[in-house]
Amino acid sequence: MFRFLTVLFILAFASACAPQTMRIGDPVFEPHIEQGSATQAVMADGARLPMLVFEAKESRAVILALHGFNDYSNAFASPGPGPWFAEQGFTLVAIDQRGFGRAPGRGLWAGDQRMAEDVAEVAALLREKYPGLPLYLLGESMGGAVAMRAMTLPSPPDVDGLVLSAPAVWGWQQLNEIYAATLWSAAHLVPWVRLTGRGLDIWPSDNIEMLRALGRDPLVIKETRIGTIYGLVGLMDSAYEAASKIRKPVLLLYGAKDEIVPAPAIADTLEKFKRAKANVTVVCYPGGYHMLLRDLERKTVWRDVAAWIGGGGHPLPSRDESGLRHCGLLDEGG
Repeated sequence: MFRFLTVLFILAFASACAPQTMRIGDPVFEPHIEQGSATQAVMADGARLPMLVFEAKESRAVILALHGFNDYSNAFASPGPGPWFAEQGFTLVAIDQRGFGRAPGRGLWAGDQRMAEDVAEVAALLREKYPGLPLYLLGESMGGAVAMRAMTLPSPPDVDGLVLSAPAVWGWQQLNEIYAATLWSAAHLVPWVRLTGRGLDIWPSDNIEMLRALGRDPLVIKETRIGTIYGLVGLMDSAYEAASKIRKPVLLLYGAKDEIVPAPAIADTLEKFKRAKANVTVVCYPGGYHMLLRDLERKTVWRDVAAWIGGGGHPLPSRDESGLRHCGLLDEGG
């Protein structure tokens, strides 16, 4: 194995290949929201990011929602939380991030900085559209990592808090050395090769009907470029490092049955939050999987999020320290 990896490294350096990323234009436009047959956020470089808006009749707050890897804004449509939040008085706006759904560069990686800058630009547009209302970022998995990365920008999004649902924080530091070396080599040698999750006995949710619907949805990416996976790991690393720099209140959600983001990665991230004296509320669901917002027990999670956003810091319905220990987020000493 060592000999094989050594050869890969030599070939990677010799070929001088690099993971392919999408082209990003110069910032020549004033960001704005276009409303027509479809609603889109137009970014500074002219990229149009589709938006899915669940408008509350009388909004108490606005939520900018960021989907997970290979997914898109439809993640927040039913059976996701968008319609429910609108009924509770929270306007939820979900976007297709670059490289996903109907956004530009499908299948390619835009880079964590550009993705974070998109979040900051859309947040500014929502501040203009909904003046005086609290604004929160809600990120699921990769979306949580993007939200965290955005808070480290020189001009971070002007938000009142972050909701991180199973944030993707499993970066290079947590990755097995052999896996990391293989991924680096493959990303620099054959970044265009596509991988699937077929054959892996991993369950991201207990909502089987929802998973089947994802399998039928042509906008959900089923085959992923190695270069894009490489970019994702870099984003996860950036998100992990961002934990010590976030100064806004954070609600972090995690499921004990999560088979995507390992509990040790979440625990390490919480430790970084703790050392930075961040204002973090943690809820762990003993029966929860990775896709907490769409699991069978999703309404329990939704109620916690709504209570945290609208409750002024009061205890949440599902807050339970024993649950944190059950999920591997507290050691036996507490």
